[in-house]
Amino acid sequence: MIGVTELRSGTIFEDQGNIYQVLSYEHIKMGRGSANIKVKVKNIRSGSTTDKSFINGAKVNELQVIKKDLQYLYKDGEKAYFMNPSTFEQVEVLLKIISYESPYLKEGEIFSVSFLGDEPLSVNLPPKMDFVVEETAPGVKGNSATNVFKDAVLENGLSTKVPLFVKTGDKIRVDTRTGAYSEKA
Repeated sequence: MIGVTELRSGTIFEDQGNIYQVLSYEHIKMGRGSANIKVKVKNIRSGSTTDKSFINGAKVNELQVIKKDLQYLYKDGEKAYFMNPSTFEQVEVLLKIISYESPYLKEGEIFSVSFLGDEPLSVNLPPKMDFVVEETAPGVKGNSATNVFKDAVLENGLSTKVPLFVKTGDKIRVDTRTGAYSEKA
């Protein structure tokens, strides 16, 4: 058992028969009453996100999760395939479990995958990744007095806002937690 005050982003726990991963944590204390713990969680098996509220002092079941570094191979209609680089054993992960992470997966790259026993639960992305800009409008001269951004489509199909100096073909670093431009790579 783990106290709800120890739940942090990325923690995996079990509550009422469901397995959840914490996305965000908030401790709320108002006046004389007891504190409330609000967490935004993702149901690992269904892929849905919800808000849960606990009173201070409540406990949930902590799960023993094993992390393995696996190489991403490819994805088809409903599964993503990973390979253990040392044993060449392949692992299938349902795309509904990793719906947010799937656009960031690049062929041949190593990702940390969390397992509960033999069941894959989640793919842990690095905080920042590099992508090539596939399409963006040219920067307009004279618009650079302030931080002006323009739309860009990346090689993984995601859209983000980039500064005016970024051109098609440039490699940029993207924050995988927010999908926002971070810096030029």
